[in-house]
Amino acid sequence: MKCGWLMRGAVGAAIAPVLPAAAAAQGAPLTAVAPALAVAPDVAAAYDTYRFAPLWLRDADNMAVAQLVAILQRAPFDGFAEGPQLATQVEALAAQARANPALGASAERMISSAWVRYVQAIRRPTQGMIYAYPVLKPQGTRAEEILLTASAAPSLASYLQATAQVNPIYAQLRDTAWAEAQASGNRTPDPRLLANLDRVRSLPASGRFLLVDSGVSMLTLYDNGRPVDSMKVITGTEQLPTPLIASLMYYITYNPYWHAPDHLVRKTIAPTVLRQGMGYLKSHGYQVIDDWSRTANVIDPTTIDWKAAAQGALKLKVRQDPGPLNSMGNLKFPFANPEDIYLHDTPSKGLFAKADRNLSNGCVRVEDAKRLGHWLLGQDPAAPGTRAETQVQVPRAMPIYLTYITAQVRDGKISYLPDLYGWDSAPPTFASN
Repeated sequence: MKCGWLMRGAVGAAIAPVLPAAAAAQGAPLTAVAPALAVAPDVAAAYDTYRFAPLWLRDADNMAVAQLVAILQRAPFDGFAEGPQLATQVEALAAQARANPALGASAERMISSAWVRYVQAIRRPTQGMIYAYPVLKPQGTRAEEILLTASAAPSLASYLQATAQVNPIYAQLRDTAWAEAQASGNRTPDPRLLANLDRVRSLPASGRFLLVDSGVSMLTLYDNGRPVDSMKVITGTEQLPTPLIASLMYYITYNPYWHAPDHLVRKTIAPTVLRQGMGYLKSHGYQVIDDWSRTANVIDPTTIDWKAAAQGALKLKVRQDPGPLNSMGNLKFPFANPEDIYLHDTPSKGLFAKADRNLSNGCVRVEDAKRLGHWLLGQDPAAPGTRAETQVQVPRAMPIYLTYITAQVRDGKISYLPDLYGWDSAPPTFASN
């Protein structure tokens, strides 16, 4: 993963047997904590800069500490294996500081170090996800941000709980798996669960966004963080999976061209031209062009060696004009990403009746493009004219997330779908930026 998570090394260093300087200077080391939890340098710097009032030891009933301990005990189900060890240390630190208030300042910083590391773990970027815009990566991972937010919270315990939820999809999967683990006594999380949690950790906790799930080939529309509508989609095959993407949609396109993939030009279009002649191209609205830009020049098809194209020796760019046969249908829903993935309408509605809808070359065909357009625009989508590739802005940039969820909650238990893409055992190889 390009974003490189060094959390395990960082936590390992933080648990080194180093006594806090302040406690040692007072001659009263925190002996019950072995090895002692050292103060992380970024936490120490934040405390030195902002002079935080006590966070963890300010309430007599220890509600915040109890909440943090519970979160850390569950943390292996967040992919944070060191959580239970830190939970034990936090409990011991709080007990010693309450018995000896002189240790309070050191205990505060060390407990904060445990919390910061946990938050940084649950906010790490998703492995293999393409973030088209940096702002779509999980935010708020700097120690000072985490502690400033905690210090401003009206209820620290409530803040801890809300932060650990990550988002509703994440929380439902993790909490269900954790409840099952407590009931069975098996506290080792299933690797498939952790892979799924990693793929959904980047989703928003609230707001309005689109979610494409290639695991079940469904598109879900969210408003205020809650699902308000859904429809079937066609997503990528096992050989051509739909990538993990976080992006923003700024406009929709009416009357789109369709750009034929290389393999279809080679296997279908070129052989058909050889059999049927140039009339096939005209009847299907195909044009050979010199590039994929909006100002591309059309090439005379009679000058092309179609036999070489059918053999793969000649690469052609073939564009299909808008119309009833166009594979894009009437609407295209583009968004920035380096894989040239987008959502689009389709004239071939029969495939939506299939249970297995991993049938595309990676792009996403939507069951009801008009309904999706209405949700994005706030009104029924109507083309302003017949000109090809007419772009109309949506009222506000719309976040869109393409992910792959094979873990589901059914009857209060976790169940797993077949892992078509093989991503439950190994992260995808798409580049992240």
